[in-house]
Amino acid sequence: MFIDVATIKLKAGNGGDGAVAWRREKYEPAGGPAGGDGGAGGNIIFKTDEGIHTLMDFRYKREYKAPSGENGRNKKQFGKDGEDIILKVPVGTLIKDKNTEGVIADLKSKDQKFIIAKGGRGGKGNAKFTTSTRQAPAFAQAGSKGEEREIILELKLLADVGLVGFPNVGKSTLLSVVSAAKPKVANYHFTTLKPNLGVVNLGTEMSFVIADIPGLIEGASEGLGLGDEFLKHVERTKILIHVLDISGSEGRDPIDDFFKINSELKNYDERLSTKPQIIFANKMDIPGAEENLKLLKEKLGKDYKIFSGSAATTENLQELMKYTFNELQNYEEEYETYDEEYVAVEEKEEGIRVYKEFDKYIVDGPYIEKLMRSTNFEDVDSLRYFQENLRKNKVIEKLKELGIDEGDSVFILKYEFEFFE
Repeated sequence: MFIDVATIKLKAGNGGDGAVAWRREKYEPAGGPAGGDGGAGGNIIFKTDEGIHTLMDFRYKREYKAPSGENGRNKKQFGKDGEDIILKVPVGTLIKDKNTEGVIADLKSKDQKFIIAKGGRGGKGNAKFTTSTRQAPAFAQAGSKGEEREIILELKLLADVGLVGFPNVGKSTLLSVVSAAKPKVANYHFTTLKPNLGVVNLGTEMSFVIADIPGLIEGASEGLGLGDEFLKHVERTKILIHVLDISGSEGRDPIDDFFKINSELKNYDERLSTKPQIIFANKMDIPGAEENLKLLKEKLGKDYKIFSGSAATTENLQELMKYTFNELQNYEEEYETYDEEYVAVEEKEEGIRVYKEFDKYIVDGPYIEKLMRSTNFEDVDSLRYFQENLRKNKVIEKLKELGIDEGDSVFILKYEFEFFE
């Protein structure tokens, strides 16, 4: 087992701004406000997919940004919502916050969805701000910003595919060629003292984990050599690639070897003998291989898919890996099912901070930033709405608690205001 890790940045879409617009219809020269609401920003959603086995795709693309909502339009037309981005991950993916390393979600169910970054809300158009005393509001509400976060994706990888076969048949060489793994490769038995794992990448959303399972000899199931320890790793694989030295270069009979290894698998655990097996007749570049391959196909060709080639020259390895990937897609695994369509991140309160720093009175926070962007400071109604919001959210009360006096300056974002009641 090893850990597959990827760090990515996410930015959900901003909400569209509400529109300031007026009815301009025939026979109604002084029509009322008609500004529509802005659309919501797109969310970024993770979804588990049992056809994906690694986090390989996230190593090539590390930033994801969802579309923003459109601004509102005239005639009270709403802006279009930004489309959600759905990122597919393997079942068993852990999502952590980059800054705190705390776990945000554990995606361990089939087809589970999780909203990791929520899009901003659309702002209200000026048509929504009419009251009995405010008939013609010349202001609208700005959309909220989409969430931004940097996260770590973590997956504990168990091998999807196990390479089995006698020592020195070419398993380590095969692993090193088809993946980025760097196992020790030498011409003697028991080179590998622990399972080597690598990721085979055949393209976008086409990768899987492969392991060289070492130490299989006669008697391995009874503890001879290191075999019984390594047989534990075979239990968790979905498909086995049985590597044979088809040349018989060490004086061994490849067909006999095939049955001996399968006997060890069955003796250790009956279920291992029922795992799907693909045979790879290796070392076809060595004289004598052709005759043995013919015998192998006569004996086992009806029951097993047989590929022939060479790990040393890479002959037919791409075809072998593509076939293996397709077989993995057909493999049915038991997963938890997830009933709810989504698990969402908790709603974050849009806060306001009121504080004193170096004798300066300061007001900031996401809500205030949105309020400032929504305010038309040249319009009396808009200014009144701005002041009402400050009072309603106890900004005035908090400033007075901090000791502010008439005429003192208050700094709200980049602007300076004079305090008076």
